[in-house]
Amino acid sequence: MGVHGTVSKGFERVRDAFETNFSEGGEVGAAFCLHVKSRKVVDLWGGLTDVKGKTWKENTPALVFSTTKGATAICAMMLVDQKRLDIDAPVAQYWPEFAAGGKADIPVRMLLNHQAGLPIVDAPLTRAQVLEVAPIVDALANQTPVWPPGSRHGYHALTYGWLVGELVRRITGKSIGRFFKEEVAEPLGLDFWIGLPADEESRVARLVTAPPPTDPAILAQMAALFGPDSLAGRALSLNGAMSGPPGGDSVFNLPEVHRSEIPAANGITTARSLSRLYAACIGTVKGTRLFGKRTLDKALKIQSDAPDAVLGLRTTFGLGFMRTGPEIQMLGPNSFGHAGAGGSLGFGDFDSGVGFGYVMNQMGSGLLIDPRAARLIGAVRECL
Repeated sequence: MGVHGTVSKGFERVRDAFETNFSEGGEVGAAFCLHVKSRKVVDLWGGLTDVKGKTWKENTPALVFSTTKGATAICAMMLVDQKRLDIDAPVAQYWPEFAAGGKADIPVRMLLNHQAGLPIVDAPLTRAQVLEVAPIVDALANQTPVWPPGSRHGYHALTYGWLVGELVRRITGKSIGRFFKEEVAEPLGLDFWIGLPADEESRVARLVTAPPPTDPAILAQMAALFGPDSLAGRALSLNGAMSGPPGGDSVFNLPEVHRSEIPAANGITTARSLSRLYAACIGTVKGTRLFGKRTLDKALKIQSDAPDAVLGLRTTFGLGFMRTGPEIQMLGPNSFGHAGAGGSLGFGDFDSGVGFGYVMNQMGSGLLIDPRAARLIGAVRECL
């Protein structure tokens, strides 16, 4: 596969790693971008946007699953920086209906750090209702937590985005997709959408589903952890509403899924935009810095670091961001961002001034840092 783009002197090892992802990592199409202290030093792309042979271009966007959560967290932290959102205030102060089901005292921080006990929705919603957004927001407002809030943390795989997104809407009067567009993407010149405009659909790379494991023991383990009746299975699929047929194409390739606002999972962006987004969290890019150092310090403080009640893995979170931990190895102790199912990754690193963006269309089978992203992280570390 041809690899295109530019690499600044001293970062040649990163290009080698990117090429190795194609030759040894099963990459189909991908892009990688790196900013260091607000300067773009790596900008690479290559491969195919689908299995039919369409070439990946420098501006090809891809769906990045939970990497979207980082963008959603950035929106929340911008409101914290503007003193419009208090992370210790009850969610119900901003969203009165949320008080139902014994949730009157849940503070905002528990939505951001996955401790609220709302990883699933009991209401039997159809996919059309989920994509409409309002029905699932109403269902979450009425939901009773599945564990005492604050007693544990567990990955709110899809509900995270609607919970935080509704806070943004209640405070600003804008949906989170509109807020992100107007307050983040447009000032920074990003190709990044939470809710894709229909006229951008033809540009989007098509996801290639990961092949299922062949080891019977691994299959049995996955069935136990992610089966339709398990907490993880229900959280990841919304009781099946967001699942496709076994062995079939991903529902996240559907245009109607792209157009909806799923702020935990359907962000569509380029590596260049993802890298620039995080660079603007730790420095000034195109005259814009998204929030100040004091707010970043709040966001970086580790809130949850223990076995995850949903995923069964140890996960580490600050306020909305994944943090470097035993199972999440980013660049250093002051890295913050989010990985997406299948492999994508965006993060910033305050110590080195790095903004890191990796997108791809060949889904991997992992939930945290994919081996392809890990290879790029290792190469960046060697070059700094």
